[in-house]
Amino acid sequence: MNKLDNHSCLDCSTEDSGLLLPRRPFIKGAGGAAGLSLFGSIKYLMAEAAGKEGALAEHVVLIWLVGGAPHIDTLDPKTDSKTGGPFKSIKTTVSGIEICEHLPKVARQMKDIAIIRGMSSAEGNHDRARYLMHTGYAPSGSAQHPSFGAHISAELADPSQELPAFVSIQTPSLGGGFLGARHSPFFVNNPTQPIQNVSYPKGVSTPRYDQRIKMLEYMESRFSKSRLREEIDSHWEVYRKAVTLVKSPKVKAFDVKLENSSVRQKYGENSFGQGCLMARRLIEHGVKFVEVGQGGWDTHQNNFDRSKALMGTLDPAVAALLEDLRDRQLLSKTMVIVMGEFGRTPRINGDEGRDHYPRAWSLAMAGGGVKGGQLIGKTDNTGSEVVDGKVVPSDFFQSLCFALGIDPNKQNYSGRGRPIKIVKDGEVIPGLFG
Repeated sequence: MNKLDNHSCLDCSTEDSGLLLPRRPFIKGAGGAAGLSLFGSIKYLMAEAAGKEGALAEHVVLIWLVGGAPHIDTLDPKTDSKTGGPFKSIKTTVSGIEICEHLPKVARQMKDIAIIRGMSSAEGNHDRARYLMHTGYAPSGSAQHPSFGAHISAELADPSQELPAFVSIQTPSLGGGFLGARHSPFFVNNPTQPIQNVSYPKGVSTPRYDQRIKMLEYMESRFSKSRLREEIDSHWEVYRKAVTLVKSPKVKAFDVKLENSSVRQKYGENSFGQGCLMARRLIEHGVKFVEVGQGGWDTHQNNFDRSKALMGTLDPAVAALLEDLRDRQLLSKTMVIVMGEFGRTPRINGDEGRDHYPRAWSLAMAGGGVKGGQLIGKTDNTGSEVVDGKVVPSDFFQSLCFALGIDPNKQNYSGRGRPIKIVKDGEVIPGLFG
């Protein structure tokens, strides 16, 4: 067995259950953020390619399939292979493109979707692969790299925006790393429940709340004198953002119960479906990056029954998200990405499961300048190897930068003063943008 296929996942039970440890909406911590652009911004090149000024995309919704979905049973069916599994493939609205039978609503949205079947990466451990596919870097002890959501917060967010620039729903995501806590995600544990810590305590008026904040500032002033100025500024910016959110009427964007029941039903009346609906509401209110997690994809056992059930939840939610963004004329400037940390083995193990497989896998992208209705890359007839159009993580992140107008060569500094590019190496995926 290839070392990349080894099952090394102490957290499988947590991911499979979809239950994630809660954390405070604004993650505590502090860190420096500094940037020096050594190369010109790619916005000019982007505008030239798009035929207009500005970026192709302004927002990103990442649908994160926690544990790694089996590409062969979802976006790259191999019905003629003995390890292809029991699922049939179905036609989509684009001639020549077929996907799994359990994604019929997504199949009807294929004109807006590009499937990258040539993904290939080098990390087969959950934590390491999750880190790689959120940051573009393999984990190292020398630096805590920011997630791409944190980069978007740092590069594109309006500081006066009352809502957080980066929101993570049902999955804690990765944080701001060396960009600091100010760019870490606002975490929503359960989108079907009221958001915690965004309203005044019972019996506390606005004036009294303001007095409490002033008292907190006073109490921490002594502590501040014993810390680096940069750390204190980051610390207090987190507090200021939290206070602004509590007072803002835009906090209603988090309340999916304000939607008509028919809309909620369309997404699926479950936490993942409602998380996708919340993502749409947040994008409408200017949030830059929203990640929605769907747990349970680490299917070492009973892969087919579990994958079928998961697709039954995934399919209506993703299709409704794309449809609603299009109807609201937001899809053209909102990139939607559906992926996990890797794929799963063509070989079916003794427990009717599939194991970790980063060598060849698939992800889907739509909106934000993506040319829909196409396949990029190809695997062999068993889904074991990429035989054409290989895409590695650095190519994927270069493509995100291109679409969003972010200079991938910009350097930020780690806590030890080491300059680190937003994206190292790679190139924009050929043909991805129309």
